[in-house]
Amino acid sequence: MEASYFDMVTGRAPAELRIDNVRIVDVFCGEVREGSVCVGGGRILGFSRLEAREIVDGQGACLIPGLIDGHVHIESSMLCPARFAELILPFGTTTVVADPHEIANVKGMDGLRYMLEASRGLPLSVRVMLSSCVPALPVEDAGATLEAADLAPLLSDPDVGGLAEMMNVPGLLGGAPDVLAKVGAAQAAGKVIDGHAPMLSGAGLDAYAALGVNTDHECTTPEELKERVARGMYVLMREGSAGREVKKLLPGLTPANQRRCLFCTDDRQPADILERGHINGILKLAVENGVDAVDAVRMATLNAAECYGLRDRGAIAPGRRADLVLVKDLKDFEVLACWAGGELVAREGRMLRSLDMLDPGVLKSSVNLAPLPARPFSVKASSGRARVIGLLEHSLITECRVQEVATREGGEVELADNPGLLKIAVIERHHATGKIGVGLLDAQYGLKGGAIATTIAHDSHNIVVAGDDEADMLLAVQEMERIGGGIVMVSGGRVLAELPLPIGGLMSDRPAEEVAQKLQELLCLASSHYHIWEGADAFMTLSFLALPVIPHFKITARGLFDMDTFSFVDVDAEK
Repeated sequence: MEASYFDMVTGRAPAELRIDNVRIVDVFCGEVREGSVCVGGGRILGFSRLEAREIVDGQGACLIPGLIDGHVHIESSMLCPARFAELILPFGTTTVVADPHEIANVKGMDGLRYMLEASRGLPLSVRVMLSSCVPALPVEDAGATLEAADLAPLLSDPDVGGLAEMMNVPGLLGGAPDVLAKVGAAQAAGKVIDGHAPMLSGAGLDAYAALGVNTDHECTTPEELKERVARGMYVLMREGSAGREVKKLLPGLTPANQRRCLFCTDDRQPADILERGHINGILKLAVENGVDAVDAVRMATLNAAECYGLRDRGAIAPGRRADLVLVKDLKDFEVLACWAGGELVAREGRMLRSLDMLDPGVLKSSVNLAPLPARPFSVKASSGRARVIGLLEHSLITECRVQEVATREGGEVELADNPGLLKIAVIERHHATGKIGVGLLDAQYGLKGGAIATTIAHDSHNIVVAGDDEADMLLAVQEMERIGGGIVMVSGGRVLAELPLPIGGLMSDRPAEEVAQKLQELLCLASSHYHIWEGADAFMTLSFLALPVIPHFKITARGLFDMDTFSFVDVDAEK
C-alpha cells in the first residue's frame, strides 16, 4: 500500500479532492443522502470532510458511481478506442465490457490485440472479452478463424474479463470440440462467459446455462428475462441503435430479480450517442418508464460490476475506484462532471483533454475483392414465388416472407418489374474468393432511388449492399473498394455521400463529433432522399441483415440462411 494513500485515508495528509454539497446515491442501502466524498490515489477515501487540496462544490447535484456498459462492440461506434472513450466519458460511462469480435472477424488475432493495446492507459476502463465465435458460425466467410488455442494465452491478461458472447448455440449444445474447449478454458481461468441466445428456452436454455454461460443480452420479452434469471444468469437489457429492448423488458423486472439485471448498448452509433446519451440515456429511459431511480443506478453500476467480477468499482464507498459522475438530477441524468480513477476527465459534456491513439498498422488494409461478374446481383425465382427478408420495427429479428414476384425469361427477377422490392447482396471482401450471396428485401425497408453499401456487416463484415437499382449497387461496391471500407450511398449513377472507415473497414481515427456529424448527414439523406423506414436504422439494420445467428432469416456471402432450419435456402420459395 502506498504511503501517500495510507496517509490520506488516515487523515495524516490532505486528500487530493473533496466533493461537497452533493446528494450521494448509495446503491448498497438503496437511498440518497446529503454529504461529501473524499478522493485520493485514484480511490474513494470516505465520506468525512477531510482536509483536501482541491474542493468542488456540487451545488446540491447528485453523485452516482461511474456507469458501466455491460456489453458493447466499440467498433459499432465507428471509432477507435481512444476516440470512443472521448465520446462516452462526458456521458458518465467510465467502464465498458467490450467484445472486439467485429475487428477480430476482419483481422483475427491482429485485430484482437490491437483493441487490447489501444484500450490500455485510457481513462475509460475497457474490460475485453475474448471473441468466442470468429466466425460467428461455420457457414460464414470471415477474415480469420480464432481457435481455442489462439485465445487461451490471453485469458491470463488482467484486462481480459472472459469469453465473449457465445453465439454458436448449436455448436455448444451439440458438443463441438473447439467450442467446448473455449468454454472450458474460460471456466478454468475463473472468467465470465457471455451469452447470446435469442429465443432459446426450456431444456436448451437449461443446457446453455449448465455449460457455464453466465449472461444473455438477447432477451426481447419479459418471459425470456425471467427464464434466464431463474437459471442464475444475468440479463443485460439492451438499448442500442437498432435493437431497443429496455421498454419491452421492463414489465418483467421485479424487486426480486432486478439485482440480476444490468444495462448495455451492444451496438450504438456516434450520432445516436450524441443525441440520446450513453448509459445515462438508458437510466433516463428506465426512470421515465417507472423504474425507481436508485434501482436503475444500481443496475447500471453495482449489478454490472458484480456480474463481471469488478470488485473495485460499481459503488461510492471507501476503497473503491474513484469513478464518479455528478448528474443534475435522477430524472434526466444530465452529466455535469465525470471523474475516472479520481481524474476529472469531462465537464458539462466536453472532454478536458484529448487522448493518444495507437497506430492501427496492418488493420488499414482490409477490402480485398475478386473481380465482379457482369451481373453480380442476378437472382431467379422461376416459380414466381420468392422468399423475401422481412423486417420488424426496431428489432434485429427478421422474418422469411413469401410473396409473388414478376419474372422474366429464365425466372429472372428484375426490380423494374417489382416496384418497391429491393435486392440485397453480401460480397466476400477478405480473401477475394468471389463469393456473392444475393436475395430480396421487403419493400418495408424503404430505399427508393439508389443503393447503400457498407463494410459493417455483422459479424463477418463482408460488404452488404441493398438497392432498387443494380447499376447503383455495383457502383456503391466499387466505390467501397476504392475508399477502403465504410458506408457509401449512390443514386442515379453518382456517389451522393460516403463515410470512410479505414481501420478494418469498421472504425475511424477522426474525432467523434466529426464522424457523428458525417454519419448524421448520411442518416438525413437516408430519410430525405431514400425514404428509409422510420422503424429501421438505415445502416445498422442493413448491417445486421448479414448476421445469421439472430433469427430468423438472413443473408451471407453464401446465400440466404434460415436460422430455424439452420440451412441455406433458395430465393425461389418452391425450392
